[in-house]
Amino acid sequence: MIVAKNIYKTFDKLEILKGVSVEIKPAEVISIVGSSGAGKTTLLTILGTLDRPSSGEVLIDGQNVFELSDKKLAAFRNQNIGFVFQFHHLLPEFNAIENICIPAFIAKKGKKESEMRAMELLDLFNLKERATHKPSELSGGEQQRVAVARALINNPKVVFADEPSGNLDSSNATDLHQLFFKLRNELKQTFVIVTHNNELAKMADRMLVMKDGKIL
Repeated sequence: MIVAKNIYKTFDKLEILKGVSVEIKPAEVISIVGSSGAGKTTLLTILGTLDRPSSGEVLIDGQNVFELSDKKLAAFRNQNIGFVFQFHHLLPEFNAIENICIPAFIAKKGKKESEMRAMELLDLFNLKERATHKPSELSGGEQQRVAVARALINNPKVVFADEPSGNLDSSNATDLHQLFFKLRNELKQTFVIVTHNNELAKMADRMLVMKDGKIL
């Protein structure tokens, strides 16, 4: 699903990634661990096409993504990639179902079709009764599940998560971790997760350890 070849990333002469290469299979759950400053989030943002490498290439489902123009890359990202961050980044003025639908609307999908899909996801996450609640009316765990539903609305091939449970208590964190594996088993999505949570890291099919801009 993902092939990264010899990825380098430099900021102001500081080398953050130093020739990272990795292959990730379809429907595989990968955790990326390492101390702060090891390059984990930088690698995640490049694999997720949010940033371009200084050199090297990334293929997602056979597409060499950095050969695309910015406009085509944004469209590819919207259709093929989902993101979950430590902070849910829900828009406070919109309710749960509206927040979930935003990537679908960007993809120019119809309102009725998008809302039906959003309700299916809310049902899957046991949040159907919270569909019309705004983020301020949801618990931290509920907000993060809504954020995961938003990441899944366009049926992406890959979901990238950066410290997805870093802001949750242990009970909600465990629920979220189990949800990722349930989604992988049911929807066959690939997950790439940067985490400091040892429990989540060890649950993954493979754990990649980073140090000083390289995978050990």
